[in-house]
Amino acid sequence: MAEVRETFECGPSLRIDAQERMSALQFAQLNTQLGKIEAMMERLERRLWLTVYGVVGVILAQAFQSVLTVTP
Repeated sequence: MAEVRETFECGPSLRIDAQERMSALQFAQLNTQLGKIEAMMERLERRLWLTVYGVVGVILAQAFQSVLTVTP
């Protein structure tokens, strides 16, 4: 079975075009990765605030419980 290969033309303008395509692909991949990182940071931020609210809730509950035990 014979393979069909594209002919590779070489020239300054073709190399520039190839470099531009490669740069576009790299920037597209970079944007994709940055989008994933931003989504992970948002999820982490939500978890952090949930933890903070939980700790504050526990502290307030303990304070309220101690007030109830002190007052008759």
